[in-house]
Amino acid sequence: MPNLTDTDMLVLDILRHDSRISNADLAEKVGLSASSCWRRVRALEDLGVIRSYTVSLDDDKLGLGFKSIVHVQLTRHDPDKVSAFIRAIREREEVRACYATTGQSDYHLHVVCPDLAAYNRFLEDFLFRIPAVASAQTNLILRSIKE
Repeated sequence: MPNLTDTDMLVLDILRHDSRISNADLAEKVGLSASSCWRRVRALEDLGVIRSYTVSLDDDKLGLGFKSIVHVQLTRHDPDKVSAFIRAIREREEVRACYATTGQSDYHLHVVCPDLAAYNRFLEDFLFRIPAVASAQTNLILRSIKE
């Protein structure tokens, strides 16, 4: 793990909340010169601490009102079938995140769709056709508290 300073942590916190902030504004907020700030951000990128920059979307405004967490159990942990499951999940736009976990379920998926009918198609036409999938339990997301 890299040795991060308090300034590094402040830079990361500001970028986490606004990745589009200009280098000049970021430098001012953390008390560095613009060139020093740029070098520090670049070093954090080179270390892999900053993996990418992204945008936060409003699913409701995009017509993606159906949100769920899907708990998936696999039939068995055959390496080829698990790899095929992971490849298939990575390709689906409906799947916003996928986590391999301990406990009763093997994977937890964050899935968004326009509506219940689209989610049902996702299950029947995609998820349940993956040979490694034994079962899936859906929990609806009623509202987001923190993302």
